[in-house]
Amino acid sequence: MFGLCLGSLLALILIGRVLQLRELFLGLEIGAGDMCMLFIYLGPFFLLLIIPIACMLSVFLTFLRMSTDRELVALKAGGLSLYQLLPAPVVFCLMCTLFNLFISMFGLSWGMGNFRSTIIDIVQTRARIVMQPGVFNQSIPGITVYARQVDNADGTMADVLVEDRTREGANITIIAPKGRVETDKIRGDILVRLGGGKVYRQQKGSVSVLSFDEYIVRLDLNKLFRGFDLGEVKPKEMSWKGLKELESSPGTFAQDQNYMRKVAVEQQKRLALPLACLVLGLFAMPLACAFEGLERQMGVIMALLNFLVYYSLLSVGFSAGESGAMPPQLAVWLPNVLFVLLGAVGLQRAARERSLNVVGMLKHARFWHRRAKEGACRS
Repeated sequence: MFGLCLGSLLALILIGRVLQLRELFLGLEIGAGDMCMLFIYLGPFFLLLIIPIACMLSVFLTFLRMSTDRELVALKAGGLSLYQLLPAPVVFCLMCTLFNLFISMFGLSWGMGNFRSTIIDIVQTRARIVMQPGVFNQSIPGITVYARQVDNADGTMADVLVEDRTREGANITIIAPKGRVETDKIRGDILVRLGGGKVYRQQKGSVSVLSFDEYIVRLDLNKLFRGFDLGEVKPKEMSWKGLKELESSPGTFAQDQNYMRKVAVEQQKRLALPLACLVLGLFAMPLACAFEGLERQMGVIMALLNFLVYYSLLSVGFSAGESGAMPPQLAVWLPNVLFVLLGAVGLQRAARERSLNVVGMLKHARFWHRRAKEGACRS
């Protein structure tokens, strides 16, 4: 069950990423092998978030099945209490916690570091913009390139028009009889080198014209790879050791309180998300008892909704910690504490057979609604 949930969630996320970057993959000559390697390196980043969901779904669906099939009733009739069933899910949740902790401490920095270096290697050595003649190519955000003739073998173009919308408050149109697409192997940027043309700059209602012998449009990695910031290394890309070293000797970041708060939040997140496997796994047990009789498909939806509540609280905690509105320790750990308390209360009520039967309540409400509707029709 855990493997199925984990594989399904990971596949959905990767498909979403493929759709998000489809223009990039179509616009650059990136092979299938390179794409697979990039997604493998992104795997730890996604696994850190989806392992707690998969853990919660596995425990929830298991106990929902046992509750719906009256297996829990049979076990209780045999003298077993819900507390005596705890060791198995606790061990399973602890295994998920340790696995996610390993990803948090080591796998995340390994994946993001290799992802960054692989992208830079692709752009510096292999990637080229694939232009289509007679077509307005918009694979690069903010840049539109048109060429009447294109030779992708050597990157040359004839009768070129480039529209640059990346500069705030100005719209630049470049027209040139010839051009070439090159790669800056030192900086890892894509260059559109134009020759013997004119630049039309429209700004604040006025238009200026400038002739040139050579004009270069530089496309950086951040524009090519939307959704991934390839500037300086962020705290979320660092290893646990790197975060601790930065905390103990902040150096140039000592005066940047906002950056150091992000470091503190990232440290707490690296611990809170692995422990969420145990917290959400135990919370799923009384939740399954409360939804006794619910179909499995609806059970998955209800479990995902509960995780959405948890993740929303966690996101609010990240924002509050980074902004300084709350201490990072309190902001990040508050959702875990809240769900631990809810899980403990729910487990106690379920063990005493006093948990809410949500399905029964809904059926009862539907019955009385139908009765009231029939009474209104008779009158």
